[in-house]
Amino acid sequence: MIGSELEYIAQSVRNGHTSGDGPFTKKCNAFLERYLHAKKVLLTTSCTSALEMSALLSGIQPGDEFLVPSFTFVSTANAFCIRGARPKFIDVRPDTLNMDERLIEREISEKTKAIVPMHYNGVPCAMDEIMAIAQKHGLMVVEDAAQAVGCFSNRKALGTIGDLGCLSFHETKNIICGEGGALIINSDRLVERAEILREKGTNRSRFLRGEVDKYTWVDVGSSYLPSDLLAAFLYAQLEHIDAIISERKAAWERYHELLFGLSIKHGFGIPPRDSIASSSGHIFYLLARDEAQRDALLACLKDQGVHAVFHYVPLHSSPMGAKYGYTKGMLPKTEDISSRLLRLPMYHGLSGKEQEFIVQAVGKFFG
Repeated sequence: MIGSELEYIAQSVRNGHTSGDGPFTKKCNAFLERYLHAKKVLLTTSCTSALEMSALLSGIQPGDEFLVPSFTFVSTANAFCIRGARPKFIDVRPDTLNMDERLIEREISEKTKAIVPMHYNGVPCAMDEIMAIAQKHGLMVVEDAAQAVGCFSNRKALGTIGDLGCLSFHETKNIICGEGGALIINSDRLVERAEILREKGTNRSRFLRGEVDKYTWVDVGSSYLPSDLLAAFLYAQLEHIDAIISERKAAWERYHELLFGLSIKHGFGIPPRDSIASSSGHIFYLLARDEAQRDALLACLKDQGVHAVFHYVPLHSSPMGAKYGYTKGMLPKTEDISSRLLRLPMYHGLSGKEQEFIVQAVGKFFG
């Protein structure tokens, strides 16, 4: 916690509206619209929920295809797969770990309906190029900005560039409320249907605004509204969003400063120094020489009490990926990065002394 989380939760209880779309939910929506300069923001139960709504809003049908990185969390793909679409996995760029925009166009077919870029660590994908490709081929763009709350590219907030954007407030992210997310709607034509999908397929939002005299079932949908208790916690976090992001970036820069010399001396990789300018400081990673060295380093850090972890197992190499016809070797850069990547501890309140201890532990491994 960083501010008035418990006070606002108590206030929500006293208000007597703890279910979805209560006063704090509306405050969070309005705050994010101002902060991100977004047309419309709707708080959701999770980023997964926002992605599922995006798939519905994209008009995805069984047999359609969508382009997505393999190096991402499963929800990025699953939201579209449960609508019957097939993922076309795109390899990553080694410099940003984002989908390589230069490989997108060759994977587009008459079945392609959407491009779903994920901004790894809040570092922007090449959105100008992606949007140009999408416009050329008439495709929807859904930004997975789960790790990119408060990150900008050319003064545009990530999540506000494509047709739709999806945010996460899971407890592992920078801005949190335990479980939660948000859908950013950047196209006026999608706003009304987004409200309907989020309200179980009813026009209840219009009813609450006095636009219709009763509400009824008008479309498919589900319950994507978070409890106002979660929104109360989140609003207290949002009040300190700049301070939280600033702290994360400072910790990221401290890691970079402490590890730069070691990385040169021992030949392991760290994120490019200039990537912090636009990123969220959500993740700081090392790239070992190979998988064996990565796993040995993980074990060495664990022995010293440092909880370091690997990250995504590529989706195309998973059992579900095999069902879609993918095999190992098809996305070589993704597989290489995934096998060598190690994430160092990164959380709110991480102190400089703790980071020095962690870096010393890394140094002990390399000797």
